[in-house]
Amino acid sequence: MEVLKKPLVTEKMTALNEKGKYAFEVAKNDNKVEIKKDVEKMYGEKVEKVSTIRSQGKLKVKNTKAGVVSGRKPSMKKAIVSLKAGEFIDFYSGI
Repeated sequence: MEVLKKPLVTEKMTALNEKGKYAFEVAKNDNKVEIKKDVEKMYGEKVEKVSTIRSQGKLKVKNTKAGVVSGRKPSMKKAIVSLKAGEFIDFYSGI
C-alpha cells in the first residue's frame, strides 16, 4: 500500500514551502518512519522531521425539498515534512 496519497497544495501550505516544509495526505495507519522513508525514496530529498495531524471529517447538512440530508466528509491524516536546509521539492516540474 502506498504511504503518500497526494501532496496538499493550498495557500497556507505554499507559504510553508518557503520554510522547507511540505504537506501530504497519508494513509491513516502509517507512522512517521514510513512517511519519512517514502518521501526520501519518492523525491530523493533528506527529511529532517515529520509531524502528523489526524483531522475528523466535517458534518455536512443540506436542506432539500425531500427533507434534510446529512452526511460526513471523510476523515484524513496529514503529514507535514520538514526537509534539511537547502533541499526542496518541486511539485510543478511535470507541468
